[in-house]
Amino acid sequence: MKQPPVVTEDPGVTDAAIRTVVLALLAVDGVISAVAGALLLPFYLGSVPFPISAAISGLVNLALVWAAVHWTDSARLAALPLLAWLVTVAALTLGGPGGDIIFGGPGVMAYSVLLFLALGAAPPALFLWRHNRPR
Repeated sequence: MKQPPVVTEDPGVTDAAIRTVVLALLAVDGVISAVAGALLLPFYLGSVPFPISAAISGLVNLALVWAAVHWTDSARLAALPLLAWLVTVAALTLGGPGGDIIFGGPGVMAYSVLLFLALGAAPPALFLWRHNRPR
């Protein structure tokens, strides 16, 4: 006697609600990456500014975008963590109450926002560009 075929669910197919939640959490992680990287940017090694958090933020953003690429086929949705990071950095450039600023300082720290943008956004942007170009 023949056995009936076993029906298994394709593991590559997931519910749209799960995809939405995962992409939203990746966008929130992009915001957290921007805030943590910006607040740790004025780290000093002795008396020399050592903005290692900009490079770490770029690597975290790369990992977030890489994860988003695996959850969606849309390039726009895959860029959601990077876009959330950029919007957060733009919001952090505005002055806070009492004129407090996050980016700025003497010497090379006056250009910290440019360094933070270059090192934080370049790796995931390059990854998205290489991933989405026609083959």
